Amino acid sequence: MSQTDPELLLQELGGWDWELCRRELPAVLPRLLSLYQESEDWTEHIRVLRILTEMFLPHISLTDLEQTFFSKVLPKTLQLFDNLMYELSSEAKGLTSQNTELRSTVRNLLQTMVQLLETLTGCVRYVCTLQECVPLESIRTLPSSVLYVIKSTFTHCKDSESVYCGHLHLISDLLQAMFKETYSLQKQLMELLDMISMDSTSTEDNITDMVSVIHTVLEICSVISNMDHALHANTWKFIIKQSLKHHSLLQCHLKHSDILSGLCKDTLLSFQSCLQLAEQMKMSEIQEGTDLRLFQKTVKLCRFFANSLVHYTKLHQLFLQIYSKFPPSLYAPEISEVHRDEISRVFLVALDPLISQLLPFTPFMEQVLSEKLDLPAEQQLPQCLILITIMDKLSSQPEEVQTLWNIGKSLSLFSALFFSFQQCSGELSLPVCLPEVISTGQPAAPITLYHYVCVHLCSFIASTPPSHFPQLEYALLDAVLGSSMITSLLAMDSWCFLARYGTAELCAHHVVVIAHLIKSWPSDSYQVSALGVLLRRMLFLMAPDHQVEFAHKFLPEEVENLAVWQHISLKALNPDLRKRVACQLCVAGLAQCRQWLNSRRALGELRPVNTALSVLLAACNFAGDTLEAELQASVLGVLGQFWTFLQAKQVSEEPSLQQALCLLLHLLEFFIQALDAELITQVFALQSSLFRLDPPDHVRLAMVDFLSSMGKVFIPQEAQRQVVPQLSCLFASLLADQTWLIHQHALEAFTHFAEETSHEDVVPQCLNSEETKNKVVSFLAKMRQVEETTEARIERLKQERITCSAQLMKKDGELESTGEPLAKRACHPPSEEQYKSAVGTMEGAVEAVKLLLRKGSPPAWLAVRLEALHTAIANLRDSVRFSEQG
Repeated sequence: MSQTDPELLLQELGGWDWELCRRELPAVLPRLLSLYQESEDWTEHIRVLRILTEMFLPHISLTDLEQTFFSKVLPKTLQLFDNLMYELSSEAKGLTSQNTELRSTVRNLLQTMVQLLETLTGCVRYVCTLQECVPLESIRTLPSSVLYVIKSTFTHCKDSESVYCGHLHLISDLLQAMFKETYSLQKQLMELLDMISMDSTSTEDNITDMVSVIHTVLEICSVISNMDHALHANTWKFIIKQSLKHHSLLQCHLKHSDILSGLCKDTLLSFQSCLQLAEQMKMSEIQEGTDLRLFQKTVKLCRFFANSLVHYTKLHQLFLQIYSKFPPSLYAPEISEVHRDEISRVFLVALDPLISQLLPFTPFMEQVLSEKLDLPAEQQLPQCLILITIMDKLSSQPEEVQTLWNIGKSLSLFSALFFSFQQCSGELSLPVCLPEVISTGQPAAPITLYHYVCVHLCSFIASTPPSHFPQLEYALLDAVLGSSMITSLLAMDSWCFLARYGTAELCAHHVVVIAHLIKSWPSDSYQVSALGVLLRRMLFLMAPDHQVEFAHKFLPEEVENLAVWQHISLKALNPDLRKRVACQLCVAGLAQCRQWLNSRRALGELRPVNTALSVLLAACNFAGDTLEAELQASVLGVLGQFWTFLQAKQVSEEPSLQQALCLLLHLLEFFIQALDAELITQVFALQSSLFRLDPPDHVRLAMVDFLSSMGKVFIPQEAQRQVVPQLSCLFASLLADQTWLIHQHALEAFTHFAEETSHEDVVPQCLNSEETKNKVVSFLAKMRQVEETTEARIERLKQERITCSAQLMKKDGELESTGEPLAKRACHPPSEEQYKSAVGTMEGAVEAVKLLLRKGSPPAWLAVRLEALHTAIANLRDSVRFSEQG
C-alpha cells in the first residue's frame, strides 16, 4: 500500500476481504493505530475504531490481544468517550425546542455515543467467541475500560432529567437507544467475565483486577437501583456469582461490608417501593393494571435480594429494618391485607430459611442477644419477633445449637425475649395482632401480641432440655420481679405452664422456693406482690399430697409463715385441708391483732398486724363458709376494736395505717350484714373525715368496694340520719373523681349498690350534678365516650413510649450521679437512631395537632403551649449549632 492520506487508506480498506485483512495485518495495523491515536474528528474516530474491531481484531491471536490491541486502542477510546460525554453535558444545558441547531448537535452527539457503544459491544462479543476459558491477562484493559463506560453512561441516563433541563422529549428516543446499548454492552461483558479462568496459580495482578471488576460492578448497582428491575437483579447476580466462584482467591481482598451494605440497602429500597405501591393502590382503590404488575415485579425483586443474602453479618439489622416498616408495626404505612399477604408470601418468607442457616453461628447469636443493641422504638417489636422466630426453630436444631442460644454469652434467649417484650409497650397497649393457627386444620386468626408471644414461649419451654432449666428459671424469676407489670404477667403465665407441663415434683419445688423468697423479702415491696400472685396461681397446680406437705413446711399457726399464707387462695386446697388451714390462720391472725391492740399500739409495730389482717381476709374470702360461727364472731369483734381508735388525720399521714384501713374495709364487706349501727356509724364517720383530707388512690378504691357492698344492708334506723348523707356524699365525690380507674370503679360500684339497696331514696342523692347523672346514664346505657381514632391512638402511644424512655433515662442518670449501682456500666452517647426516633415523634405530634385543628376549634390554651414549644425548639436548635461550632 502506497497511500499515505488517511482518507484514501480508509477508502481502500473498505474494499478488502477477510483474507486480505489477515495477510496485510502486520503492515496495516500500525498505520491504523497511529491514525486512531492522532484522530480528533469524532466521526473519523468511530469509523477507524469500527475498522479495527471488525476487520483486524478477528485476526489477532488471544495471547496477543492485550499487548497488540486493547492496551493501544482502549485508552484513546476512553478519551473519546470522556470528550463526548463532556460535550454532551455542556450542550444539553441549553437545549430547547426553539433552538433547532443545538438540538441537532445534541442528537448527533447521542448518535455518536450509541455508535461507540455498539462498537464496544461488538468487540466484547468477538472475544466471547474465542474459547470457553479466557485468561484475564489476555484482556486486562478491556473489563475496566468497558465498566467505566457503562457506569458513566448509566449515570448520565439516571441524571437525564436534570442534565436536559426538562427537555427530555426532544432526545428521548436516542437516550433510550443509548440505555439499551449500554444494557447490551454490560450483558455481553458479564458473559465474557464469566468465562475468565482463575485458579491457585493466578498472579497477584489477576486477583487485583478481578477484585476491581467486582467493586466497580457494585458501584454500578448503586447507580441503576431504581432504573430497571431486571438489570438491577442481573447485576447483583453477577457480583454474587463471581464472589462465590473465586471465593478462595478473592475473600481476603473483597470489600465484603460494602457488598453486604449495598445488598441490604437495595433490599430496603425495593421493599419500600412495594409498600408505596401497595399504599397507593389502597388509596386509589385500584387493585389491577400497571401498578399491580409493577408491585408484583417489585415483590419478586425483594425476594431475589433476600435469597441473595448469603452472609449473616447484616441480616439481623436488615430483618429489624424491614419488619419495622411492615404491619403490625406502629410505624408501617397502611396497606391492604391482600398486598400485605402477598409481600409476606413472596418476599418475607425468603428471610425465614436464612435465619435457620445462621442459628449455628456464634457471631449471629452474639449480635441478636447483645445487651448493647440500643434499638430505636420502631425496631423493638421486630426484635421481639425475630427472637420468637428463633425459638420456633431451635427445637429442631442439634443440642449444641440449642445450648448456644439458651445459655448465651451475656443474655440467654429467655432473658432476651423478656427484655425485648418489655420494650413493646405501645404495641401491647394498642394492641397489635399477629396471625396464629389456634387449632389444627383451621386458618390462621389474628391474636394479640401478648397472646402470640405467650403461646410461642410456652411451646418453646415445652421443648427446652432439662439441662437448660437453670437459665429458664433465672429468666422467669428475673421477669416476675421486674418493674414491668405486663412482662411480669407473661413470666407468671409461662411459669404456670411449666408447672402444669412439667412434673409434680418440679411444681412443688418451685412453690417452696417462691414461698421462701416471700418470707425473706420486705412485705411492702412490689416484688412480694408479684411473687404472691405467682404463689397463689401455682398452688392451684400442686398435687394434693404436695399441698399437704406445703402446709407442714409452712405451718399456718406460726406467725412467721403468715407472710406466705396471706397471698394464698385457700380455694386451691382440698376441703378438709382448707377448713383446717383457715381455722389455724384465723387463730394465729387474731392472736397477732389482739397482741397489738392490747399493747401500746405503736405504729412501728403495725406491719405484722397488717399481715395478720391480710391472712384473716384470705381465710374469710376463700374459706368463710367453713369457719365456725364462734370464730367469725371473734374476728368481727376484733375488727370493731380497730375502729374505736382510728383517726382520719393520722391515717392520712401514715402509710401503714392506710394499708390497715383498706384491709379492715375489705374484711367488713364479708361481715357486711352483721354490722351493728354503732360500727356502721364509726366506719362512715372515719371515711367522710378522711376523704376531706384527699386520701391516696388505693384507699379510695377500698372505699368504693365497701360502698358497693352497702347495697346488701338495711341501715339501722338510729344510724340513718348520720350515715345516709355520708354515704351519698362519698358516692357523689367518687363518681366525680378525675382519676379514670377510680371513676370507672365508682360507676360499677354505684350500679351494683343501686340494684341491691332497699334505700331507694339514697340513689338520687348520690347524683348531685347533671354531669354525674349523664355519666351514670351513659354507663348504664353502655354508651361509649368519644372514641380515639386509630391514628391518634398510635401517635399517643408513640409519644408515651418516648416519655417513658425519657423518664427511665432520667432515673438512670440520677443513679449514675450517685455512683451506685451503675458505676461499672459504660455510658454510651445517644445513637443517631435515637435522635431520629425522637425527632420522628416530634414530627408525628405536629401532624396530629394539624389533624385536630382541621376537625374543630382549638382550646384557648393551645396557642400559649405552642409558643412555649416554639421557644423550646429554638433553644434546641441553638444548642445543636453551638455543638457543631464547638
